[in-house]
Order: sequence, then C-alpha cells, then structure tokens
Amino acid sequence: MKLLKKVHFLLIAFLIINSVNAQDKPISTKEEVTGKINGATITIKYGSPSVRAREIWGKLVPFNQVWRAGANDATTFETDKDLIVAGSKLPAGKYSFFIIPNDKQSIIIFNKEAKQWGAYKYKEKEDQLRVVVKQEKTKSKAEKLVYTINKNTISLKWDNWNIPISVK
Repeated sequence: MKLLKKVHFLLIAFLIINSVNAQDKPISTKEEVTGKINGATITIKYGSPSVRAREIWGKLVPFNQVWRAGANDATTFETDKDLIVAGSKLPAGKYSFFIIPNDKQSIIIFNKEAKQWGAYKYKEKEDQLRVVVKQEKTKSKAEKLVYTINKNTISLKWDNWNIPISVK
C-alpha cells in the first residue's frame, strides 16, 4: 500500500512539473514603447520576434507583401495628437501598423482597424495613411525587433535593417 501511494505521489509530482515547464514564455515577447514627439504622446505595442539564425528580409518577411511589423497581433500605433509622418498628416488615434518592405524602400501603413491578428484580415480600404521610406542597412545586427521613439523619428530595428520614419 505504501508503495502504491509513493507511485501516485511521484506520478502527480511529474505531471505538475511537466505542466509548469510547458508554460514557458513565448518566443516573441510582447513589448510597448512610449515617447513624445513635439508634444504628442506616441505608444507602440508589438510582438518582438528574434532572428534566431533565420534570414529575415526577403525570406521570413517576404518582399512586396503586407507584414504586421512584429509578431502575433498586428503592431498598434497610438497618438494623442495629429502628426506629420514622412510629410503626410496622420490624425490622432489608434491604428494597426503594417509595412510592405522591398530591397530598396518600405511602405509604412497606418490602418484604421487597430485590433487585428497578424495581417490576415488586413483591408487596404481601411488605410488611414501610407508613406514610403528608405530603410538603412546596419553594420551591427539587432537580434530582437525593437521600436524606438526619438526626437523626430520612430525607428524599427531588426536584423541588419533600421527603418526610420520622420515624425513632426
């Protein structure tokens, strides 16, 4: 009888430990960055994937296709004041944020439907603003995707690319 209780106890302990280990953090962490540009508060929420020895631009993120600009849920971009983004007006609000990259430039998209999973249900007719920017190749690689909000720019850095977007 004691042996049977010990076996049951060990089995339960094994199942609990296995369950806890299965609850590891997701590979792509949820991130949020907030900053100010010319008095406007900007918040970007995104999933931050890692390179993990993969070829990113043109492969994992195909050229000339809409990309969610992060992992999992579509990236969201929120501003409490109107902005001028790469020379065009973006009204205050919350948007999903997409990118269509190619080897020479990227199309930046602010879409009125803020709550989306990936880019699977993306609708071009819901775009509030599209602008074209030139990405920069960097010497150093960024393992995790990261957004930064600077004095007059927002940047997406991942792998060997930096995509700067001028904001006023």
